[in-house]
Amino acid sequence: MRFLAGPSSGEVSALLTRPSDARCLVVYGHGAGADMRHLFHESVARHLARHRIGMLRYNFPYTEADRRAPDRAPVLVETVRSAVATAGDAASDLPLVAGGKSMGGRMTSTAASEGALRGVRGIVFFGFPLHRPGEKSAGRADHLKSVDVPMLFLQGTRDRLADVGLIGEVCEGLGERATLHVVDDGDHSFKVPKRAGRSYDEVIAELAVAVSAWAERLGL
Repeated sequence: MRFLAGPSSGEVSALLTRPSDARCLVVYGHGAGADMRHLFHESVARHLARHRIGMLRYNFPYTEADRRAPDRAPVLVETVRSAVATAGDAASDLPLVAGGKSMGGRMTSTAASEGALRGVRGIVFFGFPLHRPGEKSAGRADHLKSVDVPMLFLQGTRDRLADVGLIGEVCEGLGERATLHVVDDGDHSFKVPKRAGRSYDEVIAELAVAVSAWAERLGL
């Protein structure tokens, strides 16, 4: 699929994965370092489909144009809103969840903090980038106080962009709106060391189970 990211940004590509028995659809933005076709995103889409959850993955304008540097936040936020609207039109019979990997998730919550995202019942973060490596600051989470839908945080204990104790404090501060699922030994990409005794595919399967259970609690 293709859709208009914004008047000044042009069109971007999207991939729609929809199981025949889908119960909801995740509108998913990629992280800063890879586009929508990255293996992680492909694997997440495949595992979610096993739980009757569809996914609309999309590119941001800078990856569509094969640039390395991410667009400025207003462009990213505008793209999130356009992607949500596109998903709503493409799957008008399905409730929506929005979010994404790292930057994609943070830009989704930024958009939601500035105004409700049409039809979105919750936001899921596949690794919320709370701070720069080694900083341990929670400033990037300030806008989450203005997000009025439930949020699911999927975080690894070895994530250098989100100290697990600090992200736990953020979730506690958000109260019932926030659910935290911790992946033991996972880094920011949810990769685990060999000593963990789990494959990467098994970890992604765990993430999909967590998303499915959370969606069920939302009535999706």
